[in-house]
Amino acid sequence: MTVSLAQTDQDILDCWPVIVQLRPHLKQSEFISTIRKQFAEGYQLALVRRGDKVAAIAGFRFLHNLIWGRFLYVDDLVTDEHARSQGLGAELMNWLAAHARQQGCHRLDLDSGVQRFDAHRFYFREGMHISWYHFTKDLRQAASP
Repeated sequence: MTVSLAQTDQDILDCWPVIVQLRPHLKQSEFISTIRKQFAEGYQLALVRRGDKVAAIAGFRFLHNLIWGRFLYVDDLVTDEHARSQGLGAELMNWLAAHARQQGCHRLDLDSGVQRFDAHRFYFREGMHISWYHFTKDLRQAASP
């Protein structure tokens, strides 16, 4: 398996059939420009190809904060539904961990929706654990008094 980083618009577009399985709200017509905006903010998109098709992707960024120092945060991680349970996700996680270490990170973090039970089983198998609650507030709603 070879992991590469998306560089070209074609690389980004090739990721569309896989990432839309995780992020169905996205619009294909806006996908490349959205990813390019994220690239400008430090986002990177790793991909695994099987033949001429992308089979797995990981969108991530390097961050630094007071509690952990430098760490790798995974925004998006998904294997094509037709290629699951074939070790691609585990290999991609291994690549991310190695890449993080090479960049001076001591942690790899991600958030996962509470409804994603299969993903949670995968993360536990990969040696991850639940360490925090993630709280969110929708700011589009009317302000509370």
